[in-house]
Amino acid sequence: QKKVRKVLAEQIGFQEVQKVPFNPSVLERVDRGDYVREKLLIHVAPDAVMPVYILHPKNAANPATVLAFHGHGYGVKDIVGLWQDGSERDAPEGYHKDFGVALCRAGFTVVAPEIACFGERQNDYGHLAKFKSPVPSTCTQTAFLASHHGGSVLGLRVLEARRLVDYLETRKEIDTERLGAMGISGGGMHTFFSSIMDTRIKAAVVSGYFCTFADSILAMNHCPCNFVPGLWRFGEMSDLVGCIAPRPFLVEAATADCIFPMPAVRKSVAQARRVYGVFSARNLFETDYFPGEHEISGVKAYPFLKKHLA
Repeated sequence: QKKVRKVLAEQIGFQEVQKVPFNPSVLERVDRGDYVREKLLIHVAPDAVMPVYILHPKNAANPATVLAFHGHGYGVKDIVGLWQDGSERDAPEGYHKDFGVALCRAGFTVVAPEIACFGERQNDYGHLAKFKSPVPSTCTQTAFLASHHGGSVLGLRVLEARRLVDYLETRKEIDTERLGAMGISGGGMHTFFSSIMDTRIKAAVVSGYFCTFADSILAMNHCPCNFVPGLWRFGEMSDLVGCIAPRPFLVEAATADCIFPMPAVRKSVAQARRVYGVFSARNLFETDYFPGEHEISGVKAYPFLKKHLA
């Protein structure tokens, strides 16, 4: 595991970026009745400032902490109960199903960062239209720039997750000894690789991502932020999961998710369980296969995290 983490860090890139003071600034604290939503900015790299929402449950004594990573869409607001314009909403919407709020109401302190290239961290390349040039998404342009520098968007995101945990360790009221992570789609990728690279994450839920590269990311059109040059050296997802074992791991997968097909999910899970068997920990690799499309379930995920972070 140590050998692979070291080489993988070099492959995804940017893991040795200079550390800077966090210089946190709290932008707002909103009382939502059963929880308080805090928004702050922290510096995670010399030229990167990251918005973060922290949801503090009111009715949970000594709550464990879960990192919540959103997927593609309009950003972190979509998992903390906010519309794109920042206005409040009271009922879950979309494929994320406000799972950050759901985790908080399940009794966790929830830490939800704005992942690089989304929401308030997007760039506007609209000026290129006047040159009759295609207008790239922030993910696309960042993937090209990251590749030019010998790294990847994934490397940037993993770096920022690690720095976020470093910051949380400075907050005495936040429990980082019982730290979990959960994400869907691009956030599932983020959870998967951040859990590989940072052993402070004690339990992980990957939704709408764990499959085989061959049948998902490499089989159809996916955002360029999913790709890491040279990742083939490390095998399939079911091989990489060996860097998470024997920590508790749950795969959420919808039966009709067309971009992470169920037959390939089952194939990958079967192999991953054999990997967990090497650690005599097959029972710590769990699944939630549920009817639906590309979306969060949470039915098994929230109790799973509660059990393993207790």
